[in-house]
Amino acid sequence: MSEVERIWLKSYPKGVPADIDLSEYRSLKDIIESSCRKFSGLTAYSNFGKTMSYAELDQASAAFGAWLQHEAGFSKGDRVAIMMPNIMQYPIAVFGTLRAGCVAVNVNPMYTPRELEHQLTDSGAKGLVVVENFAHTAQQVVGRTSVERIITTQIGDRLGFPKRQITNFVIKRVKKMVPEWTLPGAVSFDDVLASGRNRSLDHVNLDHSDLAFLQYTGGTTGVAKGAMLSHGNMVANVLQSAAWICNNTNEGEDRVITALPLYHIFSLTANCLTFMKMGGENVLITNPRDFDGFVKELAAKPFTGFTGVNTLFNALVSHPEFGNVDFSELKLTLGGGMAVQRSVAEKWMSITKRTLVEAYGLTETSPAACINPMDLKEFNGAIGLPISSTEVSIRDDDGNRLPLGEIGEICISGPQVMQGYWQREEATAEVMTADGALRTGDMGRMDEDGFVYLTDRKKDMILVSGFNVYPNELEDVLCQHPDILEAAAVGVPDDKSGEAIKVFIVSTNPALDRDAVRAHCRENMTAYKVPKHVAFMEELPKSNVGKILRRELRDAESA
Repeated sequence: MSEVERIWLKSYPKGVPADIDLSEYRSLKDIIESSCRKFSGLTAYSNFGKTMSYAELDQASAAFGAWLQHEAGFSKGDRVAIMMPNIMQYPIAVFGTLRAGCVAVNVNPMYTPRELEHQLTDSGAKGLVVVENFAHTAQQVVGRTSVERIITTQIGDRLGFPKRQITNFVIKRVKKMVPEWTLPGAVSFDDVLASGRNRSLDHVNLDHSDLAFLQYTGGTTGVAKGAMLSHGNMVANVLQSAAWICNNTNEGEDRVITALPLYHIFSLTANCLTFMKMGGENVLITNPRDFDGFVKELAAKPFTGFTGVNTLFNALVSHPEFGNVDFSELKLTLGGGMAVQRSVAEKWMSITKRTLVEAYGLTETSPAACINPMDLKEFNGAIGLPISSTEVSIRDDDGNRLPLGEIGEICISGPQVMQGYWQREEATAEVMTADGALRTGDMGRMDEDGFVYLTDRKKDMILVSGFNVYPNELEDVLCQHPDILEAAAVGVPDDKSGEAIKVFIVSTNPALDRDAVRAHCRENMTAYKVPKHVAFMEELPKSNVGKILRRELRDAESA
């Protein structure tokens, strides 16, 4: 890329480099081990009031990795699925997996058996780490997958005595949040670490080309695809993110609120990895939907960073106690995953006296591609500037670059762009331009200062609270109901979630009602994919070849 083409460089904040030095680290393993040595005495993670230092993280993740190598017999490149919320076992398992040379496969713990089976089967995962709350889901499908070793844990297992015993008792016996399960041969997380401590973690040579994560994302076909994120992709994005926010942080002094799930690429890279590189503390919020408890956690101790999505910020600014939180040390509030609404950003500013800065990225870009300057005085409506070593171009359907100000598809080039979709060469080819840029499927424009603005989505994807919902998958599940002949799903505006799902159904049974439709969806899909609105129709609009015309349904809703 030429300097002429990179007009955004003139808008860069002072100290942000045009390019990052990718040779600084060979792999994420190098970053993890370097940070654990450099910041050994500092707190790496905290959860429910319990802390874990970088030295403790180093020892525990090494033990986990040694168990994978010596007890499980896993080799470089083997996939390990990790299915848990934000608890301290997560970074231990992920970092241990990476240090052993294995590939981490992040799994949403709220998946239904159908969704979990697809991801385990498609990835060829040999190992599964699962919190007991979700073990009953795994029980239903692991026998039909390639999983050989299963590790189970309880929410409170790393909280120490007596908080561990109390937490696990309340979750299991009082709140009854752990359905009965049986997984023959499963071993406990504690036993894994105890056994691994008696072994040495073998060194594994890793470089930029080696696979680090299979990060699953949906597609317009409705089939979840594994984005192949290499160590090079992830190292690049950690360095890019760190370079961008370095002026607003101090090594070893940051305390970032981690409420978004770490299995989501935004939180994984921004919080789990980038703040770890800088010696920061991740405050893990296990259940951010408990807003009373969440706000109490925020009020317990000042924090310097906060990442989230629009719906999370919106819920917080609406909470009666949020204004009593101490924001005196807050330096960075970063919004991503979905568009930040101006009204929410303005409420955030009025309460915290800090700007909510918007960023943009995708699973396929590890994820950061654009970030606004951290020193913005007010919300600007842009998704940011292309970050270091990144080129953003706006193109037409034929891949031609469009002039400044014109709306087209946002395309991204840079070292953080994925290697491709796991075992899906055709799907990979569909999203890449002839010159190697990633087609995002998002429509936008760039102004004369290099700021990028998101205007619309080219794909039919629906974005619910930062999570992708793909109509084909939803329609496929709906049509498995014996009383549903045809179905179409579209996104409609929603004040709380940005978009909500509305489905249009042609039924063969006049007695079928909305509650039955939603119940069927809940049985087969995770909660955010369940439609909020259900409409019944005599017939759906179709093209002359019989393709259902979702756009006509959307246009009718808009009208």
